[in-house]
Amino acid sequence: MKSLITIRKLLLSNISFEVNSTRSNNLHYCFLQYRSIVKVRLKWVKNRGLDHIIDRETDLKAACLLKDAIKRSPTGFLTAKSVADWQKLLGLTVPVLRFLRRYPTLFNEFPHARYANLPCFRLTDTALLLDSQEQSIHHNYETDTVERLSRLLMMMKTRTVPLKSLHPLKWDLGLPDNFERILIPKHTDNFQFVKASNGVSCLRLVKWQEDFAVSTLQQNNENKEIGNEYQKFKRGQTTLAFPMSFPRGYGAQKKVRAWMEEFQKLPYISPYEDSRQIDPDSELMEKRVVGVLHELLSLTIHKKTKRNYLRSIREELILPHKFTRWFTRYPGIFYLSLKCKTTTVALREGYQRGKLVNPHPLARLRDKFYHVMRTGLLYRNKGENAIPQDILLNDVEDETGSDGSDGEEDEIGDDCYEITSDIEDESDSE
Repeated sequence: MKSLITIRKLLLSNISFEVNSTRSNNLHYCFLQYRSIVKVRLKWVKNRGLDHIIDRETDLKAACLLKDAIKRSPTGFLTAKSVADWQKLLGLTVPVLRFLRRYPTLFNEFPHARYANLPCFRLTDTALLLDSQEQSIHHNYETDTVERLSRLLMMMKTRTVPLKSLHPLKWDLGLPDNFERILIPKHTDNFQFVKASNGVSCLRLVKWQEDFAVSTLQQNNENKEIGNEYQKFKRGQTTLAFPMSFPRGYGAQKKVRAWMEEFQKLPYISPYEDSRQIDPDSELMEKRVVGVLHELLSLTIHKKTKRNYLRSIREELILPHKFTRWFTRYPGIFYLSLKCKTTTVALREGYQRGKLVNPHPLARLRDKFYHVMRTGLLYRNKGENAIPQDILLNDVEDETGSDGSDGEEDEIGDDCYEITSDIEDESDSE
């Protein structure tokens, strides 16, 4: 192993960078190809804390989407018949009608004016108050939203994303419900609507912002200012390491530790740099893919999203076809969850003891929204009277870690993932 590491160091010393200082911030890479022989076999480890967060936020997201749908309705309400087919769309495991009746503090049920047996639902005063607070956050943090959306488009190879691929990410990215009509027209210097060659409506980045072309990993290292490590990185004398938080026991395994140390020594490729000159089968491209996934999850409000949402923009992000393996090959960086009959990927460093490390104001508001939901579930007969008014006016303590801390992995699954430098064939079906 020592000889292998020595050879790797010699190879890495021959990696050269040719920087083109044009506005597009392109970087061309000349590098040698190399392969390691390290093989590590890992078992998938279930994290109860993160699974609990994903479980609770499935209902939270569904309630928020229903709230927005009722607001968009010209009648101000939705009928049980109109939402009957929305169960899969909302990601629910129960019928939508049962879900609406479960939370009377948010949704007020009443009979239809013409059809007495047809249940209808409108927003309660509590839901309207929470919505007004949400709109206030969208207004006050509009600059932050524009930056987040710009950075997403800056990672795309054509600086363009189809609207049908952006809509599923709307809640994760913290975009307002009607961002196409309110946000985009106010920032025509940054964005514009275009039609792709196949007629699909897309959103395109108009203006490249050099200040935005700094990844979250780079920002975090620059802010820490530990010694002069970041200055060395900017001079090309060293590389950046991804924060690691291995499942219990894995970080102490010698093979795992040796393999990850070799991975961390590879040059860090910013997701905002041109990667077309990198060999797609090289380990350098593998680290670039990890960097892209890390940055995209960092842009989300809850540091997680569904795998299928990423698949829809895979080609624009220049990700490999079977990119799910990167989540399982790097369990110290990502966590892959199978909760709620879907596949969700989370960024481990975004959570500590089952809570978001630096929650966005919108995440805090959603915590309040969830508290109202849970209170209504516990005291259904009391309706809105069960909600203390101080809860609606102030932040509530984040309760995401109440069912287990993020730092404890409780169960080891049966599935094994063999980590090698060569990419093995594996299915990537949902």
